[in-house]
Amino acid sequence: MTQSEGAAIAAPSTQPVPFGSGRLESTALGPFRLGDGTELPGLVGAWRHDGPGPGDAPQIVVVHALTGSADAAGDWWEPLIGPGRALDTERFGVLGANLLGGRYGSTGPTSIDPRTGAAYGRSFPAVSTRDQARAQWALLDDLGIEEIALVVGGSLGGMVALEVGLARPAAVRHVMPIAAPAATGPMAIAWNRIQVELIERLGNDGLAIARQLAMTTYRSETDFDERFGRSVEPDGRPSIVSYLDHQGAKLVDRFDGDTYRTLVGAMDRHDAGGARGGLDAALSHLAVGDVRLTGVGIVDDILYGPRQVRALVTAAAQAGVAARYREIRSTKGHDAFLVEWEQLEAILGEALGDEAQRPAPQASAGQRPSRAAPVASSR
Repeated sequence: MTQSEGAAIAAPSTQPVPFGSGRLESTALGPFRLGDGTELPGLVGAWRHDGPGPGDAPQIVVVHALTGSADAAGDWWEPLIGPGRALDTERFGVLGANLLGGRYGSTGPTSIDPRTGAAYGRSFPAVSTRDQARAQWALLDDLGIEEIALVVGGSLGGMVALEVGLARPAAVRHVMPIAAPAATGPMAIAWNRIQVELIERLGNDGLAIARQLAMTTYRSETDFDERFGRSVEPDGRPSIVSYLDHQGAKLVDRFDGDTYRTLVGAMDRHDAGGARGGLDAALSHLAVGDVRLTGVGIVDDILYGPRQVRALVTAAAQAGVAARYREIRSTKGHDAFLVEWEQLEAILGEALGDEAQRPAPQASAGQRPSRAAPVASSR
């Protein structure tokens, strides 16, 4: 059973855990204030770390997508993380953390609210990708990781990766949003609205249908044509319908509607330039911090396609960031960042090769890189 299907996570701890354990851990981080002023009485971060610790090697942060988990190395990005792989755990420490509002160990709707003794459920507050990035930094601070060589993620993970860089550009070397825009557009918000409405009206049946709808945006017409065509199952259903039914049932078995609603809402609120004086002003902080950006688009991605990723890269370059665009060519659509291993390996290798050739950032005498966020954290 993979983590995304419900593998066990250690109970929250305030004790130091050795780096490189490859175990799913959980750390209590204390109270946490959201950007809108709402305070969570206690934030728990679920995480996994592979490879050497921050005192021995550069650190990489990998951020999961909508229904993912901290277990990148053992589950959804397993072919890319490990000794001799693209994210080589003999050369780098690799951290994955479950997002704030998530389902797999971090504080979210299924967590117990200490004020009531019951799960938050629908009362869990709305969060943003900016809140989620700040929660990642709360965990990094607790773990003593003060600098990130690369922060990377796909879809929602790419949005949060961008916000991680914007929150503390002095502490990040390279940001890589994959299939993720600077701000979520109206088409994606419209699809999300339909999914949330289904959940609100139909409960778990709605969650299953929401997943079916989402799957049609995660793949491409070419992929569905090649995989299913006009084929029919023994029970008479078109094969594509059987596939969608299966995907919906799988999600209901491992997820819940309140968490889905929370994370979709974070995606809807994503706007890197919001409350920062616009996108150019926000991205200029990356330039000042000498943060590089690689935006990765995916051919035939109808959710956050190449045009949106190119627009982010163009805006970053105009703001003075060393920014470049790379593209995954695939028939898999948006989900290509979860399957096209050779292309991802090449893109990650290029970024890490660049960082290996750059001089280490120079802090003031006797000073470590600042943890202060020069970019406003309000939404």
